[in-house]
Amino acid sequence: MQSLRFYILLLMLAIFSYGVSRWLEPDKERLVGKRDNPVDYFSIDYQKKEMNEQGQLKSLLIANKLTHYAGDGTTHLEQPVMTLYNENNVPPWVIESEKGVLQADGDNLLLQGKVKIARKGNAAVAPLTILTSELKVHLPDSIATTKKWAKIISSSNQTTGVGMKLKFQTPIRLSLFSRVKGRYAVR
Repeated sequence: MQSLRFYILLLMLAIFSYGVSRWLEPDKERLVGKRDNPVDYFSIDYQKKEMNEQGQLKSLLIANKLTHYAGDGTTHLEQPVMTLYNENNVPPWVIESEKGVLQADGDNLLLQGKVKIARKGNAAVAPLTILTSELKVHLPDSIATTKKWAKIISSSNQTTGVGMKLKFQTPIRLSLFSRVKGRYAVR
């Protein structure tokens, strides 16, 4: 009877030890995820200028922090501000968001959180501001799309809707897809 108690106690101790070791063991999935997609490089106060064929400024990307991941090739941005310059003295488009992810192909940028698109006005064009979230920008075509709510503000006019597509290059095309409502000031 004494030896039976000893073996039961030994078995309980073994089960307890196994439970404690599993509890203290690091999360393998989390560690494997980091190993599969490690940080390749990062930059604080990042700035990138891109020129067109004539040597004029085409775009400017500024971010508080840029982190590039080697595994999937994505580039994560904190507080990105992208300026897209136009020809013919048209003011540039300025796109701001809370976060952004540039895909490995370098062509597709997903802006996350609150997104603001703005273009100042001049003698040729009216000022325009667009507020939305989760904006996808296809950089080679200068086209931005979202499936989320969007608000367009131009002077004292406001239009809202769900889903939007914007082509930044001239001629500018702006579409809202559903539940469109407008408020317009009559002069």
